[in-house]
Amino acid sequence: MVLTLIGMEVAAGLTAPAVERWWWIGGIAAFYSLLLLSMINQGTGATLLTSEHMEFRTLFRHRSVSWNEVAEIEKRCRTTRSGTWSEVRILRVQGKALTVPGAFTVHWHDPKFEAKLATIRQYRTSAADSY
Repeated sequence: MVLTLIGMEVAAGLTAPAVERWWWIGGIAAFYSLLLLSMINQGTGATLLTSEHMEFRTLFRHRSVSWNEVAEIEKRCRTTRSGTWSEVRILRVQGKALTVPGAFTVHWHDPKFEAKLATIRQYRTSAADSY
């Protein structure tokens, strides 16, 4: 979808006057490239669960969040023009919410996604019991 939009915007930029052409093409290419990289980063990410923390690994970043920093684990559903998709987010005691890499789906009732959510919640419960 993103590649189609990039192609359409480049075509629109090529029909613009020569003075404005490179601003159109460069600006649109930069915007959609960042969007595409963000999608790849989230989709190729993975989460390692241990008894002490969650370790997020994405294409560009590694981060660790201790279980005692996690206030809640939520399933977040979003509806857009292209459909509905769900992701797992952790709400931290202090700080912003984080999306769990590798835990998302575009299907309404996805058993694999629900199993991932249940596993993350189980690890959190086990960690809370050990404190």
